[in-house]
Amino acid sequence: MKSAQHGVKVSILGREFFVGCKESERDSLQNAATYLDKQMREVQSTGKLIGVDRCAIMAALNISHDYLELRRKRTESADTKSRVRSLQKKIEDVMQEQTQLTL
Repeated sequence: MKSAQHGVKVSILGREFFVGCKESERDSLQNAATYLDKQMREVQSTGKLIGVDRCAIMAALNISHDYLELRRKRTESADTKSRVRSLQKKIEDVMQEQTQLTL
């Protein structure tokens, strides 16, 4: 006996797809499909006549670029936080030494 198939029906550029997923991932998958549909419609709205395949590739490229930029900024932010913590530690150490010298 097969288990019940879990998934979600999504619509991208007016085409419907059934995508299998865990029950706990349904909302996330639906949000991803909605975002992809929006991105593909933006690519199509440029007015240039392009096929669905090219539209999908351009949308994927735009999404990948945005993701990598976000990841780069997150890494830079983590590096900055690490440097600030290191400087704070050095300042605290110097202040502690100064306190001990004045006693």
